[in-house]
Amino acid sequence: MRLPLRAAVLVTLLVAVSLASLGWGFAHLPQATTESLILFFVFAVLAVFAEVYATWIPAYKWEISSSIAIYLAGLFILGPNLVLPLVFFSSIVSELLLRWGTRRAEWSTALVPVAFNVGQVVTALTVAGILIRVLGYNVLAMRSASDFAVAIAAFLVFFVLNVSLVVGIISITQRRSFWHLLFENLRAFIIQYAVLCVSAILLAVLRSISVWHVFLALFPLTLVHISFRSYLKLQTQARSTFERISQLLDTRDHYTAVHSSEVAELAVEIGREMGMPQGELEQIDIAARVHDIGKVAIPDSILLKPGPLNDAEWAVMKTHSVVSAQLIEGLEIYSSVADAVRHEHERWDGSGYPDGLSGEAIPVISRVIAAADIYNALSTDRPYRKAFSHDETTQMIREMRGSDIEPLVADALLRVVERQHAKETARPAPAAALA
Repeated sequence: MRLPLRAAVLVTLLVAVSLASLGWGFAHLPQATTESLILFFVFAVLAVFAEVYATWIPAYKWEISSSIAIYLAGLFILGPNLVLPLVFFSSIVSELLLRWGTRRAEWSTALVPVAFNVGQVVTALTVAGILIRVLGYNVLAMRSASDFAVAIAAFLVFFVLNVSLVVGIISITQRRSFWHLLFENLRAFIIQYAVLCVSAILLAVLRSISVWHVFLALFPLTLVHISFRSYLKLQTQARSTFERISQLLDTRDHYTAVHSSEVAELAVEIGREMGMPQGELEQIDIAARVHDIGKVAIPDSILLKPGPLNDAEWAVMKTHSVVSAQLIEGLEIYSSVADAVRHEHERWDGSGYPDGLSGEAIPVISRVIAAADIYNALSTDRPYRKAFSHDETTQMIREMRGSDIEPLVADALLRVVERQHAKETARPAPAAALA
């Protein structure tokens, strides 16, 4: 895949700034002491460990690493000149370890992300280091209020620049709004980064007592990193398990399994069209992928019936949304979407089930998934009828606007599907079809 010109320019600029900063750091290395060498080595090892075992945040598709605390602590304790070689070599080593099994032929592709990952963190720390030097400091002893103020200012500069560079490359390569992504990620990660900043300041405070006191904070920092990573890994595995259970419906009802995946993709696009934040989009995706999992409790004679259901059968079928919610509500990763799953079949005018909710009483996530669910049901083949055409489906959605579907959600759905339809019709027909 060819890198867009603006992305190539950004990566090249980061590499140039990083190399210039590294050269400046080497040219002005301070007199090495036993304590500084010990801290340099320990920080380097811990930073590599933290980068290799970075924590993946599923909701934002973003990694956060406690190496940030190590790098900031190095900046505060060792000074800008010595921390730049530390960051550069730690980042290079961690990137090589992460790609240890990469085949030689694939390294040409891997070089770009490696260059960006190393370049952006070195650049961000360079700017933070320049701020410290401009304010008249080399190292921060953390003995006065001004030391803490400078440390916080340096952290804010690093945080904003670090996130901006990552968001910038995502914005360029994925053609998404830079300012929207920046705001969402600054808002989402300020707490995590602030905790890492406090950890770095704590390391600097302990260093003011003695170098050995630094190790008192390193162990709990490592344990927190491991426990948080394990917690998120458990959440991810739980989600994966339930999605696989949902996919197992394919062995009973192919429509349900494919339907859930397609509804999730469309619902996320509707939410994005409505300007929903990333966290809510992730909740929509999570809920939509398991919204029909309760159908495991529906007998085959009803679930697979080739014709319309009678009243008694329909009453049994309507229980699946309640069963879906009951199956997932005990897991923390699903706790925030259990209500959304329960009410996915409610309708804007109150004609839905299981509780007959209407209007704003229906969770917004349920309203979005319901719209995607209705569209998918109309536009795909069912056991008792063929799929409706695009024009027929969109016309029916317009007729449901304000009754079955919330007007704003219906409008967003129509914009999304019209855009998708325009792309599909614009594609050239396959050679076989032309023949």
